Amino acid sequence: MDQKFFDIDPRLEKLGEQAQLDCAPAFARTEEIGEYNSRKVLAAFIHNGVSESHFAGSTGYGYDDRGRETLEAVMAEITGSEDALVRHHFVSGTHTLTTALFGVLRPGDVMLSITGLPYDTIQPVIGIRGENCGSLKEFGIEYRQVNLLPDGTPDIEAISEAVRDPRVKVAYVQRSRGYSLRPSINMTMMEQLIRAVRQNNPKVIFMVDNCYGIFTEKLEPTQLGADLIVGSLIKNAGGGIARTGGYIAGRRDLIEQCAYRLTTPGQGKEIGCTLGELRNMFLGLFLAPNVVCNAVKTAIFAASLFERLGFRVTPSCRDRRTDIIQSIELGSEKGLVAFCKGIQRGAPVDSFVVPEPWDMPGYENKVVMAAGAFHLGASIELSADGPIREPYAAWMQGGLTYFTGKTGLLLAAQTMLEDGVLSLEN
Repeated sequence: MDQKFFDIDPRLEKLGEQAQLDCAPAFARTEEIGEYNSRKVLAAFIHNGVSESHFAGSTGYGYDDRGRETLEAVMAEITGSEDALVRHHFVSGTHTLTTALFGVLRPGDVMLSITGLPYDTIQPVIGIRGENCGSLKEFGIEYRQVNLLPDGTPDIEAISEAVRDPRVKVAYVQRSRGYSLRPSINMTMMEQLIRAVRQNNPKVIFMVDNCYGIFTEKLEPTQLGADLIVGSLIKNAGGGIARTGGYIAGRRDLIEQCAYRLTTPGQGKEIGCTLGELRNMFLGLFLAPNVVCNAVKTAIFAASLFERLGFRVTPSCRDRRTDIIQSIELGSEKGLVAFCKGIQRGAPVDSFVVPEPWDMPGYENKVVMAAGAFHLGASIELSADGPIREPYAAWMQGGLTYFTGKTGLLLAAQTMLEDGVLSLEN
């Protein structure tokens, strides 16, 4: 007889099985992409001769660290880039993006966001919010943006016009949606954006915030002509194994400039000890395509289940994916908090913690966050968060395994049922 591990309403269990059946075509697509990317990563490891000797960490300045150099060569090959910077010194995705922006922009330059207003934590970096914090604005770098069309897609015509200004140095794309409900930028749209920028200003640096996106499609933006892509190792690329870090990949000259910003001018990539982090970063990158596949399947299941429960979800379970993010509009603060409480109940770490809204550094509104992870803040692990503002949506991401991710989502629905914000009476 099967053992019952969780007290989940049988009606929810049944809805979950029906939702899973609806996901079959999307699951098949996701697994095909996962297999392709797994082969791509394996080939890069083999081509670059990865060996156990590369896992030994360096200390001090880290001169001639063979493992570090090989890891960056592997990442460059995977992303179709000339070079890459993959370091545990990056403390977050926002830090990695900041390093890249300060690395390539100079006083008098213009940074142009072509996908509307960027994510909350990058706004103080730009200077949209905050004072005396060392923002780009305080260093004489101007910020402009091209707003999205009413349907949430990029305005190609307006972008083409905006990039013609010779002062525009960087065209900035946020691939994932952030705390918005607009569509994420898939590779079909990415190619259109790159073409529009190149045709109107070939000198512009096309930079992509690739957080949440790597390995969700077969191609990365650099393989379509982007100059730089930037991401976090406690998101997709670390495969749930890397304990911290980030990556920048793209043109060799731009990577060198970013490295000068990360370390020091004149030394750049040549320094930076790896301590004991290399094995985790190699292993995490190797596992990443499979882990991302599980995370995407978890997101697809979430869309199917909560759509059946009567909530608005973006994207739907039928839509093609370009990141691991799933948004669910819960309709009220109570609903949002109950959902996050349930996700936390399904976490392997700190499941007993009850999430509450609080003033997180870098965010404009109070945020409620479920993050019971092996690595603090690792959103490739099942997590969910959302600002306490309308439409009271949760942005869910991650799931190291699909089966535990599915269970976490059923527990989220169960908690909403118990808290009176979900009814199964129809």
